[in-house]
Amino acid sequence: MARLALSTARRWARLPVAGRIAVIYLAARIITTGFLLIASALSTATSRFGADAGLGDIVVGWDAQWYWLVAESGYPSTLPLTESGDVAENAWAFMPVFAYAAKIVGFVFGSWGVGAFLLSFTAGYFACLALHRLLRDRIGRSAALWAVAFFASGPLAAMFQVGYAETLFLLLLFLALDATIRRRYAWLYLLIPVMAFTRPGILAFALYLGLHGVLRWVHRREDPLVVREIVHIVLLGVLATATGFAWQVIAGIVTGDPGAYLATELAWRRHWIDGGVGGFVPFEGWIQASQFWFGFWGMPQTWGPVALVLLVVAAGAALLLLPQVRALGADLRLWSAGYLLYLLAVFFPQSSTFRLLLPLSPLWGAVAVPRSRLWRCGVLVACLLGQWVWIYHMYALGSTFWQVP
Repeated sequence: MARLALSTARRWARLPVAGRIAVIYLAARIITTGFLLIASALSTATSRFGADAGLGDIVVGWDAQWYWLVAESGYPSTLPLTESGDVAENAWAFMPVFAYAAKIVGFVFGSWGVGAFLLSFTAGYFACLALHRLLRDRIGRSAALWAVAFFASGPLAAMFQVGYAETLFLLLLFLALDATIRRRYAWLYLLIPVMAFTRPGILAFALYLGLHGVLRWVHRREDPLVVREIVHIVLLGVLATATGFAWQVIAGIVTGDPGAYLATELAWRRHWIDGGVGGFVPFEGWIQASQFWFGFWGMPQTWGPVALVLLVVAAGAALLLLPQVRALGADLRLWSAGYLLYLLAVFFPQSSTFRLLLPLSPLWGAVAVPRSRLWRCGVLVACLLGQWVWIYHMYALGSTFWQVP
């Protein structure tokens, strides 16, 4: 037994990093597939997927249906309206890159769903490679490999196998963060536009670029900042900001309604706000949601904003003070802070909150920093347990407002 263990360890050590990550990723996907099969077997007539759900139904379930609709029918030139005259949920909330890329891949197989699965699955593996590259010089190769294991096996690991744009966006994001940190700014001229039309979030990257520029300026004596790099940072910030608002402009031109995109996004929020939704007001969503959820759980609604402030302070303190987070370096902490600020400004927290936190995945590196094997194995087990709980509620039960991925 000891010889077998030693032989296995030696073979593992001889594997290239890409091979090790492939083993970890495929093992994680097998486990996720098992969870999804169990969830489909437990699905009943009251679930969104019905009593005869299969893996194919799950792949194209929930928001994947919107991406499929975009690929097949494009975007509406006339915004659909509810009986009350408000803009209804429609395809403008979903960016085109993933939808059409999945259609191109799926063309070979005659199925958009197969294309969406293969795109998510493949992008997920390359995202793992990019995450390891992003973290290895900061926390070491071993810790970076554990971070990849946590990422591949995390509570929302089903996203690697369904028709959502998340894994493709994460791949692009990790590459963009790595290019920025390594001062390879030229790559960002390609990555930023593709990110901008894959899923919302590029405005958070624009904020990060601004913070990165400030950081470079503050440390310009020990880390020289040449004029060429200043020009790159400024131009890229402008590009990220412009592409961040471009989809709103495109939606406005096609529909003839300048507020088409924001009205579409707010259509989902109406399910949660009894008094209705007016126009978009930055940061209002979290305040409304804090009051809603405290009231939902039978607590005074006035406690909601107080809890929100405490949550924001705790998150800021963690990014600033925790040594494990500080080990990731200033850039990844700035990205995390910028993305959290972006979510505070634009999002209404509900059942999709956990999915929208996926761009914070570089923080898995902080979780992997402690070298205790017991700690790391415990985190991995917690990831798998969290994954099953999430899959069970979103795909086996998936029928109420708190069971939407």
